[in-house]
Amino acid sequence: MAHDSSLTKNSDTFQVGEVVLRLARPIDLQQQWIGDHEILRQLLACWLVVDPQDRPLSPRIVGPPGVGKTTLAMSATLERKQALYIYQCTADTRPDDLLVSPVIAEGGTIIYQASPLVTAMLTGSICLLDEGNRMNEKSWASLASLLDHRRSIESVVAGVQILAHENFRCCVTMNEDASTYEVPDYILSRLQPTLTVEFPSKDHELAILHYHLPFAPVELLNLTVDFLQKAHQLDLSFSVRDGIHIVQFALKRMAQDPNHPLARDAAWREALTKVLGEEALDLDGLAARRSLSLGGQGLPKGLGDFFFDEDSPLHPDH
Repeated sequence: MAHDSSLTKNSDTFQVGEVVLRLARPIDLQQQWIGDHEILRQLLACWLVVDPQDRPLSPRIVGPPGVGKTTLAMSATLERKQALYIYQCTADTRPDDLLVSPVIAEGGTIIYQASPLVTAMLTGSICLLDEGNRMNEKSWASLASLLDHRRSIESVVAGVQILAHENFRCCVTMNEDASTYEVPDYILSRLQPTLTVEFPSKDHELAILHYHLPFAPVELLNLTVDFLQKAHQLDLSFSVRDGIHIVQFALKRMAQDPNHPLARDAAWREALTKVLGEEALDLDGLAARRSLSLGGQGLPKGLGDFFFDEDSPLHPDH
């Protein structure tokens, strides 16, 4: 397998040895991080290099869907003034998809397409592997040498080894749901540290909704935030992304017929059921049913007194 780190660059391609790679395109960065800025500082710290012998870290960003993991990576990229490439991981992602794929160009010739990840490696940019735990182990194995001190990948298809640019940075987002793979330990040990994005506070959640929907009446935003905050307290997985969709649909329904506008509360209630289902109308009942389905029946009210002091923080009735 050829190993040649000499690169020739033009606007759309990179030449690695004798192989010309067509580059992917970066995404347009416009997202602003609204929330706890400490986690943004933690991500930026992962990408610092404090000594010539030091290497950047490739953290994994975890949390429920819709809490802003991708937005966090985009904001950190803006802070560093670098280009961002995003690769969406799926269950059928192959190693070639992650690295270099042969494609048929005009005239029937074969050209090699660099993935967003390899493009970021070559151009000294940042790559976000989105929803990485949806990807199988074979694909992860092709990245093992990139995520350790070697900082390189080998493309069997193109027959080249590619070294990462010194400014290349990487992170991985991971959702917490049942439709994901178990990421192998030898990969998890390379994806460190773990940064956890929590549900935002009430003020931050309102600011996020206003940022995305500056034209929405503040009463509608407050109604949505109150709903989301109660859902968070009950450990339900409804997110600010759901809130944005609820407000959007309610506004569209209210604007649909200016002569007979739907009342705000009725439009919001309809939007809630269409986005999240009828069960979202009763958050307490939904939380109780989910707790039972997960085996979390708990102690009957008052029975905790036999096991805990009245002022114990572990008391189930506390």
